[in-house]
Amino acid sequence: MPFNVLVAVCLVYVILLFGVAFLAERRAQRGRFSGLHSPLVYTLSLSIYCTAWTFYGAVGYAARSGLEFATIYLGPTLVFVGWWWILRKLVRIGRAQRVTSIADLISSRYGKSNLLGVIVTLMAVAASTPYIALQLQSVTLSFGVFASDASEGWELPGQGTTALWIAAGLALFTILFGTRNLDANERHHGVVMAIALEAVMKLVALLAVGIFVVWGLADGVGDVLARIDKSPIADWPLNPARWAGLTFVSAAAILTLPRMFQVLVVENADERHLATASWAFPLYLMLMSLFVVPIAVVGLELMPEGTNPDLFVLTLPLTEGAGKLALLAFLGGFSSATSMVIVAAIALSTMVSNHIVTPLWLTLRHRTAREPGDVRGLVLMSRRISIGVVLAMGYGYYHLSGGSTALASIGLIAFVGAAQVLPAMLGGIYWRGATHVGAAAGLLTGFVIWLYTLLLPSFGAGELISPHVMVNGPFGIGWLRPHALLGISGLDPLLHSMFWSLSLNTLVFAVLSLVSFPGPMERLQGVAFVNVFNQARAARGWSRGNAEAEDLLSMSQRILGTEEAQRFFQAQAAGQGKAGYLPDTTPDFIVRLERQLAGSVGAATAHAMIAQLSGSASVSVQDLIAVAGEAAEIKEYSAQLEAKSEELARTARALSAANDKLTELSVQKDAFLGQISHELRTPMTSIRAFSEILMEPDLSEAMRAQYAEIIHEEARRLTRLLDDLLDLSVLENRKVQLNIGVANLHDLINKAVSAASSTRPERDFTVQRDLPSEHMPVFTDTDRLVQVFINLISNARKYCDAERGVLRVEVKRRGQKLQVDFIDNGSGIPKKAQGLIFEKFSRLTDTSRAGGAGLGLAICREIMANLGGDIDYLPGQGGAAFRVTLPLRRKDE
Repeated sequence: MPFNVLVAVCLVYVILLFGVAFLAERRAQRGRFSGLHSPLVYTLSLSIYCTAWTFYGAVGYAARSGLEFATIYLGPTLVFVGWWWILRKLVRIGRAQRVTSIADLISSRYGKSNLLGVIVTLMAVAASTPYIALQLQSVTLSFGVFASDASEGWELPGQGTTALWIAAGLALFTILFGTRNLDANERHHGVVMAIALEAVMKLVALLAVGIFVVWGLADGVGDVLARIDKSPIADWPLNPARWAGLTFVSAAAILTLPRMFQVLVVENADERHLATASWAFPLYLMLMSLFVVPIAVVGLELMPEGTNPDLFVLTLPLTEGAGKLALLAFLGGFSSATSMVIVAAIALSTMVSNHIVTPLWLTLRHRTAREPGDVRGLVLMSRRISIGVVLAMGYGYYHLSGGSTALASIGLIAFVGAAQVLPAMLGGIYWRGATHVGAAAGLLTGFVIWLYTLLLPSFGAGELISPHVMVNGPFGIGWLRPHALLGISGLDPLLHSMFWSLSLNTLVFAVLSLVSFPGPMERLQGVAFVNVFNQARAARGWSRGNAEAEDLLSMSQRILGTEEAQRFFQAQAAGQGKAGYLPDTTPDFIVRLERQLAGSVGAATAHAMIAQLSGSASVSVQDLIAVAGEAAEIKEYSAQLEAKSEELARTARALSAANDKLTELSVQKDAFLGQISHELRTPMTSIRAFSEILMEPDLSEAMRAQYAEIIHEEARRLTRLLDDLLDLSVLENRKVQLNIGVANLHDLINKAVSAASSTRPERDFTVQRDLPSEHMPVFTDTDRLVQVFINLISNARKYCDAERGVLRVEVKRRGQKLQVDFIDNGSGIPKKAQGLIFEKFSRLTDTSRAGGAGLGLAICREIMANLGGDIDYLPGQGGAAFRVTLPLRRKDE
């Protein structure tokens, strides 16, 4: 097939994946998760374990080493069938702690230590680099086999150039759909759905080739079995040690590979999906391995000697003229490679941004989280750059290693590297005595040994380790030879590295954990992880600090986004009985906020940012006693008392707030009655006095006209006051007659700005608008809505105390509702007064400056209630900020 046609087919397939991912993202944004959060999609997403290694390399593995390839499938099967309780615990911990990656899990468990997060991140990147190179190599080889014999079309470029273009394309796709936003749970619905489609593609392709080989090239099952008996595979000698070792490292990989942790734990939407995956995923693996041996045996018989057995899945159909089947097989291999690279790049970029870039940024800027700064943009940009760097490292490994190593051997190198996290992971979730000192030392020990004995030698003799060191050891020390540590030689290099790295890793981890003492936060997290099924609530580690709710809201908006942060704070305030206000910064609230932030930037970074604002993260003696463990009855009784205490505290806070509000309203009402009396008496007195003057017969015509004008203005002033009172009364009783019509929101805002600008402001004043976003139809009483807008703009012109006043008008559509925000750059409304501004009689300034009776915002509130919307004050925006929310269509239409 011509190379240009092959490229076109790949582009069409990638466009299909783009479409599936885009539609899935759109459904997720609309809250329609029915097809996205299904056990089937979750199980299919786990198929990223089956990479190009299992699609292509398993056949080559079987041709070279007989049934040893089955260990790669046997390990994960044993985990899902026999050890699914480990998976369940990991998923439960991931949901409870809002874990975003395997590095975040280790960091969070050991006292939210960012140092451990950095260590695991660097290990994961190093271990994944050979695996990404494997995928690039497999796709490059398949391109070469498929397009090498074509005489027309584009000329096939060199393998290095092909691999480079493939890496660039995968990086682009991953950036587009893996870093679109900072989801609080780090779930990527579009990517997961695309991977599920690829899982079906590679399974169908491999089964189709297997069926073709068994019933097309051979004469059925009986003939294939006879060929197997005659083939070298039948004489394959079983090596029990290597069989057990490969089964173990494959089982460890299903837990510790960053991409597997991503789909297994982070992307899990429902813990119950594991029940389906515990049998469905082993079934998937069985189907993927069903025809491996038949394809290998028939390929060895029919293909010329020296043909790469890793590519039998492609070369057998091509040799027999089955071009369409070969194309299907090519797409299956392409799916296997791309799905792995995409998820691995997402997982690794998340780890790099959360544990290296963001903490480094916080340290280098020497600033607190109160100061402005786009943390959200920083995290997204660092993830996009990290994806490109990870793919570049994979290409670099492919280029340096020459791309000639068998696919299976490259995959096994990555498996052993990823397995170094296993002791710290299992120890962390089952042993409360495990410490960050032991975990860090064990991880570094295992990583260095794996690097020295397996990864660096894989580049080939003389590349990164000299032949002299390989034969004689460093400085001539023979017992330090990479393949014969401590003088133990004769072992398979893979088993040798796996034995020494994992043994010393576990030993150092256990010994140093026993001789070191965990800190308070480690002990709290240890209880939360080990006893995750027994705890209704996680252990708390924050005391009341110096953090202000507005500072925390400002920081959260920079990480979660304005809408998400405001929803979270509003929900927490409502839970405290303070709906419409900011929540109290209680220890419980700080814990919930930390976990919310951890879903975007990781546990360690979230903890550090909140600590900057609160000034401390102390742990009380009672908490430490609870960590030491009390009797179950005392724990239950304490929990009941605590719940009742918190409920009483919430009630007391609500009553106190209500009492304070009533007191303020009483003061405001007394002041209002006095003001109303004054407002009524003043024009009436003027009218009476000037009327008496007009009765004098010798008054000149000029003076008579002047006094008549004064009487007229005072009468208008009195009428306005009475109209406001009557209007408010009608609105409160819901007896107002609404004139519903359709209008362009842009025109309504224009009218309000023009009307509010009829008088000169006290200082320079500018209105900033995003005109394109304003053009949308609204079905409402346009006059009443304009009245609300005029009031808000006029208030900003009068009360904004900035030297150069600026009012931002922002329009956003949220589902079937419309939000219009009015935000000025002044000092805002004092926190104490924010709960009173919508009440009648509310006057926050002196009478002469206000120029009214304090009914404007109360009228606005009632107008919006009659229109089916509402108006709220938004704290934490820098200045005074109001949000008008109204439905695009009224429900009674």
